[in-house]
Amino acid sequence: MVSWADFAEGAPRIAAIFTRRHAATGKLCMLATLRADGSPRISPMEPRIFESRLWLIGMPDTTKFRDLARDPRFCLHTATVDTQVGDGDAKLWGVVRHDPDRDLHQRFAQDLFDDIGLDLRGAEFDHFYEADLTSASAVEIVDGHLDVTVWTPGRPERVIRKH
Repeated sequence: MVSWADFAEGAPRIAAIFTRRHAATGKLCMLATLRADGSPRISPMEPRIFESRLWLIGMPDTTKFRDLARDPRFCLHTATVDTQVGDGDAKLWGVVRHDPDRDLHQRFAQDLFDDIGLDLRGAEFDHFYEADLTSASAVEIVDGHLDVTVWTPGRPERVIRKH
């Protein structure tokens, strides 16, 4: 299992780009899941980093969460509107796993309330998904070149410069 904290330590450049883009868009990302027929689905998502872990939590009984319940694989892409990728861009791949810890859910709900005022305190979460990261990549423009940074668990980040 590669938590957010482990990922950020092993892939600091990608984690920094993801964090910067995540904050710049009001935490909006695009989540890719797989439909029942195997075709891809793209959905907006506001993932949260909480207690050093990345959580994919949202409105219950939506197609994206039905997809994840059936097939836990995902790709999470920072929302981008800049075709020049001047501020970078990041993608995270992985699988989700449900964490049934009700105390954790309530701490999360309190943090969410304190942060944005959304009151889910006392709610029960059917799907409380933690992201287990299996790979990541990021792009950014450096000195007029496109740098692609890639990472997989157990290996350091590596940068591929495109001229």
